[in-house]
Amino acid sequence: MPRVIPHVAMRPLWRCRNCGAEWPCQPARLSLLSEYRGNRTALLIYLATLMAEARDQFAQLHDQAVPPDLTDRFITWARAR
Repeated sequence: MPRVIPHVAMRPLWRCRNCGAEWPCQPARLSLLSEYRGNRTALLIYLATLMAEARDQFAQLHDQAVPPDLTDRFITWARAR
């Protein structure tokens, strides 16, 4: 049986351990939406916490350069439509 690799973030690069895409990748987003079904506020708080962690890690990786705007990547997709 093949080993299932979850779509989780590989820190400090914030790439998916499974598919290599920027995290949260599409499968990770679907998983998070399912996990936090009925509690969008908790999902947004969780994602904002991870976004702050990613911002800090990007700044360290790139010698204190201004990290990219991560709002679309971490938050915008998860807002209720």
